[in-house]
Amino acid sequence: MPAIEILVILVAGFGAGAINAVVGTGTLITFPTLVAFGYPPQIATMSNAIGLVAGSVSGTWGYRRELRGQWQMLKWQIPASFLGALLGAWLLLHLPPSVFATVVPVLMIAALTLVIFQPRIQAWARRRSEAAGVAVDHLGRVKLTLLTIGTFAVGVYGGYFTAAQGILLIGVMGVLVSEPIQRMNASKNLLTLIVNVVAALSYTIVAFDRISWSAAGLIAIGSLIGGSVGARYGRRLSPRALRAAIVVLGVIGLWRLLD
Repeated sequence: MPAIEILVILVAGFGAGAINAVVGTGTLITFPTLVAFGYPPQIATMSNAIGLVAGSVSGTWGYRRELRGQWQMLKWQIPASFLGALLGAWLLLHLPPSVFATVVPVLMIAALTLVIFQPRIQAWARRRSEAAGVAVDHLGRVKLTLLTIGTFAVGVYGGYFTAAQGILLIGVMGVLVSEPIQRMNASKNLLTLIVNVVAALSYTIVAFDRISWSAAGLIAIGSLIGGSVGARYGRRLSPRALRAAIVVLGVIGLWRLLD
């Protein structure tokens, strides 16, 4: 592997790890980088998913304080992400990549719209809860069911194509959960870690010989450092700044998907 290729993949991995910790569109950096160096799309997808696990670990660890007190939701979301990722990984290995080509942009637009209007949606939900005499932070059976189904659906998407699954998760949780966006971001990091681990293990078991382990290793090194840096500075962003970062990077990611 040429030195310039090694350097570029390392830098791409660092950028992806940092962005994933804050937003969740890092794959839109590393995936095109691998394709630009001549890796076939399916090999690039699998190698990238394996490499980004390291960044997901460091990003989740960096947000560990914000995860406290969220077990009521996570005990349902974790298995939903796990099962969804299994199905998504199976789909990647059995369906052509073009299947989701028209669906992904629509999902991205919907998720970004939810992120933009999340404060208004939460304010509306708060008013309804107060009028009904229900605690604002109460997560009823209907909401919990919808949250679990939404998390499963994003897990399927993440197991198939990891790009922007974090934005989709933030969009789903923002509608159903009365939590500050930084706490939702912490949950997003944990759930995407689970999806990435499941996908990586599935690819390793089923398609070991079709993975570029050198590329995956370089992305892992870069993303491990990037995830730690992203979490360190991402946690300091105000809710408005974090939401703005999600939208801006999401729009860039959407543009790259449609390009």
